[in-house]
Parts: sequence; structure tokens; C-alpha cells
Amino acid sequence: MASGGGRARRLARALPGYAATAWEGLAPALGLRAPATLAQAVVRDAGRVLLAVRDTLRGWELPGGTVQSGESLEDALRREVLEETGLEVRVRRLVGVYSRTGFRAHVAHVFECEVAGGSLRPSPETPKLAWFDCTTLPDTIFPWFRGPLEDALADAPAPVERREHQGLRAILAGARIDLAMRMGRE
Repeated sequence: MASGGGRARRLARALPGYAATAWEGLAPALGLRAPATLAQAVVRDAGRVLLAVRDTLRGWELPGGTVQSGESLEDALRREVLEETGLEVRVRRLVGVYSRTGFRAHVAHVFECEVAGGSLRPSPETPKLAWFDCTTLPDTIFPWFRGPLEDALADAPAPVERREHQGLRAILAGARIDLAMRMGRE
């Protein structure tokens, strides 16, 4: 069990990440920036799924990230997954498009992928990676990734389109998961 001083230091180190997350979350809602377009991967292998923990807000999530100007969704997906995990992926299908309003407004294009090469390794952006059995996902996965994971694992014949609002409940759930991960209660 960590001492009170150790916990305080861990929380103090989290403050810059919290500030960045708050800016990312509020800027689109305040009209200061357009919502981001994201490409995210459900990387599956032999009944398992790959999840990542970021260096800022800590909780398990799908690898992927922001689509750059002039970049296709699939090129962005392959680039982001390689940068974050060391793995090259082959896209199997589009799982769905998730339009999220409220805090951290964005449009996420989620693809099911398989490993095509490379070797799993963490990165500065994603210091923790792990494979999880598809039937026993961790409690510390952010709730906004559960729906896309369920949709991918359901193997629906056509992509889904979902509109979701991330309000106070999502913010509090994310904060609870982040604190649990920082305090070593994964």
C-alpha cells in the first residue's frame, strides 16, 4: 500500500495531464476548436483484444488517435497503432462511427483489425499495453470504449452509427478509473 506522500506525488504528477484533458474536453464545447476525427482499433487475436493505457488520463482504452489533415482513416489508424503499440495491423472492417457530443466531443471511426507484423512494445504515449480475453475485460476500461468493443465483438454484418453525449457521468467515471489506476487498484 502506498503512503500518503506517495499518493500525493502521483496525483501531483497527474495535474498536467488533467489540464490537457480539460482543454481537449472543453475547447470544442466552447466553440474554440472543431471536434476531432479519430481512428481507433479493436485489435483481435485468438479470442483476445489489445488495450492500451495512455500517459495522461489513465484507464484501458482502444489504440488509435487523431486523423491528420489529408490522411485517410485507415492510414491514420495504421500509423497510430504502430506508434502506440509497435504492431502493424490489417483492417478487417469498419465496426462503427461514434459521434460524441459534450465533454471531449469527437467522431470516432472504430475498425476491427488483426496483427499483420511488428512486435508489441509500449510507447511514451501508451506506457502500458495488454491483451485481454474478450470475455473478461478489465473494470478499469473507460466506459466510452465499452460500446465500440461490444459492437466489434458482436460481429455485426454492417457498421453501426451511434450518437452519444458525454456529460458529467462520463467525466466522473473517467476520473474514478484514472484514480484507481494511479493508486494501483486496477
